[in-house]
Amino acid sequence: MRYLPFNQQFFKPILWDDEDWPEYQLNSGINVYVDDKESEVTVEAPVPGLDPKEVKITYQGGVLRIWGKTLEKDEEKRRGKIIKKWEMASSIDYVTSLPRPIDTKTIEAKVKNGVVKITAKIAEEAKPKEIEVKVG
Repeated sequence: MRYLPFNQQFFKPILWDDEDWPEYQLNSGINVYVDDKESEVTVEAPVPGLDPKEVKITYQGGVLRIWGKTLEKDEEKRRGKIIKKWEMASSIDYVTSLPRPIDTKTIEAKVKNGVVKITAKIAEEAKPKEIEVKVG
C-alpha cells in the first residue's frame, strides 16, 4: 500500500456555488512516499542540495523523523571592500508515523540523487499470523 501523507483535502463551504469557489492548489513543499509491503516498510523523501552527512533520521515510538539543514555563503572582496555577498539557507523537516511496527535493528538509510531512502523490516509481532481452528 503506497500513500502520500501530505495529500490534503480542501473542503468548500456548503453554501457556496461551484462558480463562486476559487481555483485552489495546495502544495506541501515536500513529497514523501511511504510504501508498506508484506515484509518491509520503505520511506522515500527528497533532500535536495543537502550533504548526506547533514541529513539526520530518528525513529522512536513508531514515529520517523527526517531533518537536515545547510548554509552556503560566498563573499568577494576587492581592496578590502565587500563587492558581493551571498548566503543561502535551506532545511527540511518531516515527521510521520509508520503504518506498522518495524524491527529497529534493520533500519537502513541511503541518499542517492537527492533522495533519502529508508528501509526497515516489519517486526515479527506485527506480521499476520494464521491461527489453527480446532474441532470440538
